[in-house]
Amino acid sequence: MITKKLLTTFAFAFVLLFSGCAEDDFVEIDGVCPLVISTIPENLETEVPIDQVISATFNEKMDPSTMAASFNVADNGTLIDGTVTYTDSTATFTPSSLLDYDTEYTGTIKTTAKDLRGNALQEDYVWTFTTGIPTQFTVLVSSNPVDGGLTTVVDGSTAGAGQFDEGTPVTVTAVHNTGYTFSNWTAGGIEVSTDANYTFVLNADTTLVANYVANPFTITLSSNPLTLFELNDALLSGQGTFDYGTSQTVTANSSPGYTFVNWTLGTSDGDEVSTLAEYTIINLIEDTTLVANYIATFKLNVTAENGTVDKSPVSPYNDDSTYNTGTIVDLNANPAGGYEFTSWTDDDDTGNILGTDTSLQVTMDSDKNITANFRLVVIAGGICPAPAVDLGTAKDYAILAKSGISTTGTTHVTGDMGISPAAASFITGFGLSLTAGGAFSTSSLVTGNIYAPGYANPTPANLTTAVSNMENAFTTANGLAVDFTELYAGNLNGQTLDPGVYKWGTGVDITNSIILDGGGVDCAAFVFQIAGDLTVASGTKIILQNGAKADNIFWVVAGSKAELGTTVDFSGNILSQNLISLNTGAVVKGRLLAQTEVTLIANQVVKPE
Repeated sequence: MITKKLLTTFAFAFVLLFSGCAEDDFVEIDGVCPLVISTIPENLETEVPIDQVISATFNEKMDPSTMAASFNVADNGTLIDGTVTYTDSTATFTPSSLLDYDTEYTGTIKTTAKDLRGNALQEDYVWTFTTGIPTQFTVLVSSNPVDGGLTTVVDGSTAGAGQFDEGTPVTVTAVHNTGYTFSNWTAGGIEVSTDANYTFVLNADTTLVANYVANPFTITLSSNPLTLFELNDALLSGQGTFDYGTSQTVTANSSPGYTFVNWTLGTSDGDEVSTLAEYTIINLIEDTTLVANYIATFKLNVTAENGTVDKSPVSPYNDDSTYNTGTIVDLNANPAGGYEFTSWTDDDDTGNILGTDTSLQVTMDSDKNITANFRLVVIAGGICPAPAVDLGTAKDYAILAKSGISTTGTTHVTGDMGISPAAASFITGFGLSLTAGGAFSTSSLVTGNIYAPGYANPTPANLTTAVSNMENAFTTANGLAVDFTELYAGNLNGQTLDPGVYKWGTGVDITNSIILDGGGVDCAAFVFQIAGDLTVASGTKIILQNGAKADNIFWVVAGSKAELGTTVDFSGNILSQNLISLNTGAVVKGRLLAQTEVTLIANQVVKPE
């Protein structure tokens, strides 16, 4: 196309050699007339870049002073701004701004353009060209973390993405959420800007990440009274600086003489947020000040042998003997069976008598140790109240078992024996003699009658009742109010014991003789609640003195067995949930009541009168 235009130009110039060149004042100056021999872009060229610089080249050197007024570019008839420069034989038009995409432009060199001899262009030189359609690229944006803030493109795309023309200045905006601060923009993990509003020229598909940092917030703790925390820096834990939105736990530890009440916000009079000493702030969104409130407390220890004491109100704390300062506690004394209340004494004041009524009011203004005192009831004529444990019809038997009674060697039992529901065949070693149709059998080893379910009426029914009474007595005895707990850790070794109810969560071993002292009262009762086994060492004696009687002594054994060693001299009723075993030569003044079996080896068993 350029060759064709040059031929045309040369032909036109040849004609002008003979016809002459026109000037603005129509005075012809001899010589070659000026011509435009090429342009950039070319006439009718398409896909022209929008940053294109436009130029026209002449066949000769031109007068530079005529170029600015002679060279223009128009868009649909409207001239665009630009600057005209001239070098050698080429005039250049540089637009003041980028051209528009997909637009036809018209370039014009007017006849006011002259060469150095003053010869003018013979006619306006006009050509057109068209800019290209822009390439579009995609901008993707996201937030890290997602909750950190809202990230958008400047066109308002709330979806966080957009498509834009190549070369377009694009602005992305990061708006932080509460609790976060904008950090930077990264592309492929590389920082590209620290401005929340970031502008860049788009020249490729671009993925940007707005990075946010969680704001730190502070948890501050104090105590009420304030001196508690000042004197004990381990009292409170959990304060410090933490990230926004995290969950944090604060803990109020115990302090001697004080009990934790609650956490309040800001001050001790602030809003209550928890009554738990270990409190978790689920979502930390601001600086937080918490006060752990404590109240002064005092201990109330009440001792009640041979009875119980009710307290009202019940302490609201884990330790049911701890009360807030100023609390008024009502005490009410309940004597055990066979006892009566006598007085309240203050152990902190050398036994000072506080009152003789069964009820007492105590104001908690200090730690207090109070004793409820009881004494055995002695009825005129020496008659005692009912035994501590009611055996029902089981009291009629020296030995009563459910699954078996056996003996070897020379055994002698004074009192009746019974078995149920096992049959008489499960009584072995006694040589039973039964009269046809008889209600009981006899044995040379037993001073008394022997009963079994297969015998004549009313024996079966009587045995069923007696066994039921034995089981109920076991349960009743285990449920009696306790006077002594875990005494001597279950090792009774030569001690002297007073009347009362004793309880052990383990077994009990009697390794040397012990004394049960009735205190001079025939009504004295002893109940031993044993969760494990009862083991009595060989040669050991249970010695009764000062009115203690075997009939009112109860050994309640919940373990696998109650076992007496050789030559043991034992007193009291054994209520065993399982086996009762006597070794050679052991003597029992009392009853053997077993919910399984009783085994004997040349023993003596004498039922109390």
